[in-house]
Parts: sequence; structure tokens; C-alpha cells
Amino acid sequence: MQIFYELKIITKGKGLYNFTKEIEGWIKKQKIIDGILNLNILHTSASLIIQENADPDVLHDIKNFFDKLVPMNNDLYKHKTEGIDDMPAHLKSVLTNNQLTLSVKNKRLTLGIWQGLFLFEHKLNNQSRKISCHLIGE
Repeated sequence: MQIFYELKIITKGKGLYNFTKEIEGWIKKQKIIDGILNLNILHTSASLIIQENADPDVLHDIKNFFDKLVPMNNDLYKHKTEGIDDMPAHLKSVLTNNQLTLSVKNKRLTLGIWQGLFLFEHKLNNQSRKISCHLIGE
């Protein structure tokens, strides 16, 4: 059996947005008990990561690291038509993930105790992001 779902997340600018509870809640409502979940972000200026969900300092440091690694400086980039944040957002998205695949066992994601699912927003302004969810199993 397989099920599709589209999760919509409204972001408030650059940052990491934990969406673990939304996915866990959706999985619990499905008939599938054991299987595989594929998550795919339908954008090229945001990404998906699995990361620390207990200490917010970790998320702060990740965001700061990527801001230093890929600066917002239009002098560095040829693509400038969509604003100062656009090309850096594309580069950050290349360095991270646009898809995640996780096992589901007994209607639960197989995440470590300190792991969570995050949308990593790379743009400065509010965005409406879509994550395609594909659950396959029995």
C-alpha cells in the first residue's frame, strides 16, 4: 500500500522549522504500520535536514555556519534577478538535502532520541513551502 500527502509549512524567513510532530501525527492516522517514508521538498531555495531537536543552540549554530559559508553578497554571483538572498539560498539547498527517506516501524518514525525533521528555510521573507510525503508499506 502507498499513500501520498502534501505538507504545507509557512516560514517566517531564514531558519530551521521543526515539522516532526506534523509528520508523526499524519503517520499515526494511516493504515500502514511498517514501511518507508520519503519526504521531498518542492522548492530549490529551501531544504530538509535531520538534526538535533533538544538544544536550540545547535540550530542557531547551523544557521550561522551556512550564512558564513554562503554569504549574501551580490558581487559574488551572476544570478541576481530574484534578490540578494536568492543565489545563496540555491547554494545552501545544494549543500543540504531536498529529500529524506526514513523507516516507519509500528507507526513511528525511526529517529534517534535527539533527532527531528527540519525544513531549512534559506530565504529572508516569509514563504509557503510544500513537502511531498510518500509512505509505502503494509
